[in-house]
Formats: sequence, structure tokens, C-alpha cells
Amino acid sequence: MAKDSLHRGWRSVYRLTAHVVLTTKYRHKVLSRVILDRFSEIAADRCRGWKAELLECNGEADHVHLLIDYPPDMAVSSFVANLKTTSSRLLRKEFPELHRHYRKPVLWTGAYFVVSTGGAPIEVLRSYIQGQGADSSSR
Repeated sequence: MAKDSLHRGWRSVYRLTAHVVLTTKYRHKVLSRVILDRFSEIAADRCRGWKAELLECNGEADHVHLLIDYPPDMAVSSFVANLKTTSSRLLRKEFPELHRHYRKPVLWTGAYFVVSTGGAPIEVLRSYIQGQGADSSSR
């Protein structure tokens, strides 16, 4: 990782990224390119509001993928809940055609997928951590 890609906080140096996937309710194929582009704008705005950064956003007719860079004090679950609520409300308001697919004011399924990204592979980290105590007797 390049040194300049790290963020500096008051008491931390960090680089946290996550891959988030949101799926439409009932996997309805309702996300057109125009809706996906607008979702990307909403997601970038929400990220800024949470002091995070949207690195990538794209999707298909029934789901979206986001790559976010976020600070260590941000609860990803709370961010995702806020993003789902805000984007559902705004997209349903701006694109009335979404109303015919859902009786209730929803767009996203209740679940989501998130995985941390970047850094070294797990096996490299595991090996590094296991080796931490090995040389302690020679210190």
C-alpha cells in the first residue's frame, strides 16, 4: 500500500475499504442505467455526509455494488441502513415507475452484503501474527 493512500486521524492512521452489495426487493429488475447513475450520485453524497468516499459504484437491473473508503469511527451497518433508506425514498420520488413494482415504500431487500477489502491476504496476516512472539525471548 502506498504511504499516500493512508488517511490520518487525530489518533489513527488508517485505510479501510468495504465492498457493499444491495439487492432490490424480490430481485425485481427495476434499476435502469439512469436510476443506477442517480443512485451513484446519492451514494456519493451519503458517503460525504459520513466522512467516507465512494470509490466505485455500478450495478445491474436487480442489484448495486459499491466500493467505499471509510473512517474507523463509522459503523458500516448504520451507513448502509442510512443509504438504503435515503436512496429508496429519493429514487421512488424521482422515478415514479418504481411504484408499480412495490406496494409498500421500499426498494431494497432488508439484507445486504459487505466484505472488507484491501491489505494483505488472510494467510499472510495469519503468518505475521503467529510470528510475533517467536523472537520475544531474544529481545
